[in-house]
Amino acid sequence: MSNNNNDQLPLAPTRKIKFSLVWVVPILVAVLAIYLGWKAIYNAGPTITISFETADGIVSGQTQVKNKSVVLGTVKSVNLSKDMRHVDVQVAMTRRAASVISSNARFWVVRPRFNGANISGLETLISGAYIAFDPGDYQVGKRQRYFVGLESPPGVRSGQPGTTYTLATNNLGSLGEGAPIFYRDTVAGEVLSYDMPKGGVGPILLHIFLKKPYDSYLHPDSAFWNVSGIKFGFGATGLNIELQSIQALMSGGVAFDELDRPLVADKEHQNKETVPANTQFNLYADKDAAENARYQDNVHLVTYVTSSVKGLSKGSRVTLFGLQIGTVQNVALIIDRAANKTRAKITMDIQPDRVFSFQKKYDSATLALITKSLIANGMKASVASDNFLFGSSLISLNFIDMKKPIIPQKEGDALVIPSQAGGMDGIMASMSTVASKLAAMPLDQLGENLNNLMAHADDRLNSPDVTKTLKAMRQTMQNMSDLSKKVNNGASPLLKELPEMSRQLDQTLKNANKLLGSYGGNTDFHRNLQTMIVQLSETARSLKFFSDFMTQHPSAFITGRK
Repeated sequence: MSNNNNDQLPLAPTRKIKFSLVWVVPILVAVLAIYLGWKAIYNAGPTITISFETADGIVSGQTQVKNKSVVLGTVKSVNLSKDMRHVDVQVAMTRRAASVISSNARFWVVRPRFNGANISGLETLISGAYIAFDPGDYQVGKRQRYFVGLESPPGVRSGQPGTTYTLATNNLGSLGEGAPIFYRDTVAGEVLSYDMPKGGVGPILLHIFLKKPYDSYLHPDSAFWNVSGIKFGFGATGLNIELQSIQALMSGGVAFDELDRPLVADKEHQNKETVPANTQFNLYADKDAAENARYQDNVHLVTYVTSSVKGLSKGSRVTLFGLQIGTVQNVALIIDRAANKTRAKITMDIQPDRVFSFQKKYDSATLALITKSLIANGMKASVASDNFLFGSSLISLNFIDMKKPIIPQKEGDALVIPSQAGGMDGIMASMSTVASKLAAMPLDQLGENLNNLMAHADDRLNSPDVTKTLKAMRQTMQNMSDLSKKVNNGASPLLKELPEMSRQLDQTLKNANKLLGSYGGNTDFHRNLQTMIVQLSETARSLKFFSDFMTQHPSAFITGRK
């Protein structure tokens, strides 16, 4: 019975498991951690190393890598290299940047900079420095994870429209990276970099970038020239000061243009040929040098001078009647031991196209013949002052009167033009000649004779002979004065009657003319009367002249007519 009771015991009730809200937070945290871990793994890009000269402004865990203000990575660590010469910066790049990181990528630190050409990076004064990233042409680049950072920002970013060219120059001057390129006073590009020649021999090559649309304004006949600094000069209007811009004054600058650009564009100019990329141009020292390079037809001249050539150098002007027709190419000192002479040799090129407008194109031989004829007709060269303030000189070509033509001489392919002293040297030479003639005069002997004359002058003037002579002359002058008075008194009645006699004679002539007019015919009486009238006319004319002369010179009765 007891067994039946045990079998009939009721089962103990079981409690259902319930979900507690306490587990919500750990589950959410786990899910968020898994998501963040997955997102970090998914967005994680490659880790690259960038080498810089210094870690100024770079902070581990804070400094970011940006492209166009978009974050593409963060600096993980900053360490010195093993040789302690540079800094290795490890950067964790994002997945977005993984596909554009190649060997053409460039990195540089953006911080406040002032290089004379422009000011950049001022925004980092508040936000701090960051590393800028330019992917370049990543499609043709190779995969790379180690880079050498740039110490300054590049002049051209990838994707910027424009064209690069090369300029060749002998002197760099104040030009440097970032120097502006001007087209008609507008900034059209900038200097990217420059390469020094190997071994220091040859031109310096400047790499420049012209933005669109300015690169389409460059043509094969365009010219580049340096516009750095301030240029002073004197012209017909006085003092001229040329300054391209404050930017060009501080960092240098280059300008380009067509020197023969028309004022009004035509179809031919609009369809003009453009210049392909990386074409090399010459960079001239200034616009005048670029203008001189336009003239290709040159006539070589040589002249020798024995005067000063101070202020004369390569590039000095050669003028004819004040107009520039060429430039000086070289000035050298020549010592001729055979002739025992020391002279200055001046080599110059003249371009007839500067002044003479020919109807047809002449070759160099014809231009040389024209120059020979000018030399034969008396054209000579002289050194003249170009600017008294700065002391510069020029070669002035002038024509002088020649008794016989000059036979032009040749020295190699150059014509030898005779020279003459000019400017201040010519004046000093003339003064030297006058001084030599004065020095040759016996001034000492003349002075001695003059002193002797002055010393004996008093004795001679006080001598008895001189005193007697002076008294005799005084008595003679007194007698002449008395005689002149008497003559004047005696001749006065006669002189008074002379006008009346002349008047009566004129009246007689008038009456005779009337009688002659009333009595015509070709008789002897008519001819005799006409002859008498002619003689009376001559007598009246002579009497009138005598009256006038005696009125003006009454002393002629004594002294006679001079």
